Amino acid sequence: MDQARHPVTSLAGRYGHPIHPALVAVPIGAWVGSFAFDLASRFVSEPQGLTDGARWLIGLGVIGALTAALAGFLDLFAIPTGTPAFRKALAHMAINLAVTGAYAANFALRGADPPGPVAVGPLALSAISLAGLTVAGYLGGELVYRYGVRVADETTQAQGYNSTDKENS
Repeated sequence: MDQARHPVTSLAGRYGHPIHPALVAVPIGAWVGSFAFDLASRFVSEPQGLTDGARWLIGLGVIGALTAALAGFLDLFAIPTGTPAFRKALAHMAINLAVTGAYAANFALRGADPPGPVAVGPLALSAISLAGLTVAGYLGGELVYRYGVRVADETTQAQGYNSTDKENS
């Protein structure tokens, strides 16, 4: 278990402070925002700005997801193979790659969209992709909060609660 707490390289972030969880905020925020723009485009009189914004948020999310995936691969290498944590990490990775592929396809589909609200097909693909992202996020939470992947050990964590430790106050 201790092996999964330490980075395989400094590119993954230092001990107790992995980069992957920070990077995932970009695709999650971009894709949730794009879905909100998609929905809003169906209720306004001039939806083109929202549909264009949604498309570019999807593209930003794909780039962000690929960047987060690189850091996630480094974290995966720290997990011992053949363990429940490794199997859960593989599922987390596979679902996220499928979601990223779906969003890349969604971005491409929107390239020739006529003016107006987002079409039902791309809207449905975004909703399905967000559902997949939710499942992948749950699995990522399991990796961190249940299995302690890339989390500092309890002795290190306790330093944050020691009132006599001047360094951490």
